[in-house]
Amino acid sequence: MIWHYISRAPTKLRKMFFATRADRLHIGSGPQILPGWVNIDNVRYPGVDRVLDVTRGLPFRDVRFIFAEHFIEHLDLHAAMYLLRECRRVLADDGVLRLSTPNLDWVWASHYQMNASVQECFRLNRAFRAWGHQFLYNEPALTAILHDAGFANVVRRDYRQSDHPELQNLERHERSEDFEGLADILIVEAWGRGGTTPPELDEPRREFFHDMGAR
Repeated sequence: MIWHYISRAPTKLRKMFFATRADRLHIGSGPQILPGWVNIDNVRYPGVDRVLDVTRGLPFRDVRFIFAEHFIEHLDLHAAMYLLRECRRVLADDGVLRLSTPNLDWVWASHYQMNASVQECFRLNRAFRAWGHQFLYNEPALTAILHDAGFANVVRRDYRQSDHPELQNLERHERSEDFEGLADILIVEAWGRGGTTPPELDEPRREFFHDMGAR
């Protein structure tokens, strides 16, 4: 009888009912397992704690820290925005999200020049489309999308550095050399509630979805 009413409840209520407490979530862990974290992937690699499709929601609550390294760029923009809203929803009021993703500014500057060669053309397209990449971010765009997801604060961080001991020395992805002062990896931390959609996000996002045939 209880299940009958739960199954008919709004999605948000069902998520709350089935949510489990978790201190630290490592989303898209792959085989890079972090001890002391709930390691999440959609493939059952050795050491993965939960096999989940995170684009369908996060069944957790009261989370203190969420970490995702070189994962968000593998989601289309719709799925990425939904996941970031889910991160904000399941984090505690003082919880922190840490994202590490390829830096679009570095990709562009290091892979392409005007009057570029055939090789450079292919290198740039490889950086965008290879390895399952769906959408690459620069700092302004990622910051705007995190504010849109409800995060009040977004701060750039250095590789393996954080004000929180739990978020230090986490990155495992191989690094490339900086190019003209640009880091190859964009790392941010986001926290707090009350973020709103920045006005500069609306038009380019609308145009992007329109041209991609999305609704």
